[in-house]
Amino acid sequence: MLLKILTVAALATFELYAAIPAGFAFHLSPWTIFFASVTGGLAGVFIAAFLGDKIKKFIARYKKPKEGIVKTNTLAHRLWNKFGVIGLGLLGTVTVGAPVSIAVGIGLNAQIHKLIIWCCVGVITRCIAFTLAGHYGLKIFL
Repeated sequence: MLLKILTVAALATFELYAAIPAGFAFHLSPWTIFFASVTGGLAGVFIAAFLGDKIKKFIARYKKPKEGIVKTNTLAHRLWNKFGVIGLGLLGTVTVGAPVSIAVGIGLNAQIHKLIIWCCVGVITRCIAFTLAGHYGLKIFL
């Protein structure tokens, strides 16, 4: 049982789309799935934030600065200008996952503390929604 819970938490560190269905496939209770996926998801946020900052510093040490005009009319910049840290933390976490949201935020020089808070809120929201959907979806079909 402990190995199944740890597997769900480890999967949630990288992607909740795999963790929650795996928990239901392991026949774990919805509460166990929820707490394991929240724990793993929050761990993923902090791991990505810690490693992302280290990777950015490592790359900046060897990368030459670009000369000329930097493109600011890209899709990522438009979304960033429209929704900011809150949008990246909530919407990004719900759609593509917390590690990707953290990486994009670090690339856009977001305030990492605010981004971590909003990514954590996004992880908890996503875990609630997907665990409820999985639980009641199984009740309907089984």
